[in-house]
Amino acid sequence: MLNQRGFDLWADGYDQSVQVSEENDHYPFAGYKQILNAIYNEIMTKESLNILDIGFGTGVLTGKLYDAGHRITGLDFSDKMIQIAKEKMPNATLIQYDLTNGFPDQILTEKYDYIVSTYALHHFTDAYKVQLLEQVLPMLTKEGKLLIGDVSFQTEEDHNRCRDRYEDVWDDDEYYFVLEEIKQRLAGNVQIEYEQLSHCGGVFSLTPRS
Repeated sequence: MLNQRGFDLWADGYDQSVQVSEENDHYPFAGYKQILNAIYNEIMTKESLNILDIGFGTGVLTGKLYDAGHRITGLDFSDKMIQIAKEKMPNATLIQYDLTNGFPDQILTEKYDYIVSTYALHHFTDAYKVQLLEQVLPMLTKEGKLLIGDVSFQTEEDHNRCRDRYEDVWDDDEYYFVLEEIKQRLAGNVQIEYEQLSHCGGVFSLTPRS
């Protein structure tokens, strides 16, 4: 797992690294644009939304949402990536924060129409991911959704098949979403939908059950 310094060093070449992986249909970013487009297209069915992006990186997704007139609040722990994203979103609220400490107090009392996270939460164990999800779901408005695009799989068998295929480059320090496991951990408190968009990635849609 990269630390803050690692992400700062990676920031300038991050988008290019993603592009190479995606163009070669290669783990971990196969389907990257399709995943971001799926999230973007859902959000863009409405106007002037309040959006929280968890781990916004260089602002590839939220920069487009910002340009479309949505209000953006973002969390990321890389100062360098925040600098890059700030050029795209000068009036967004971009907060440098380490999610290993949960969420900052300043956003816990806010309400968001959409909360999004792309290629960020896989740095945390499944148990801690669930803790973060349980913290963030109450921040949604009544009709709000949490959308997660990431390296992810329908089943543990799919996960293991991908790991074996990319054994030489597989990152054992990352913890990828598996639909059946996340459903079990979140029990019946959340409605979860999932769309697999590449052999190693997809989009989760989570809404609290009333």
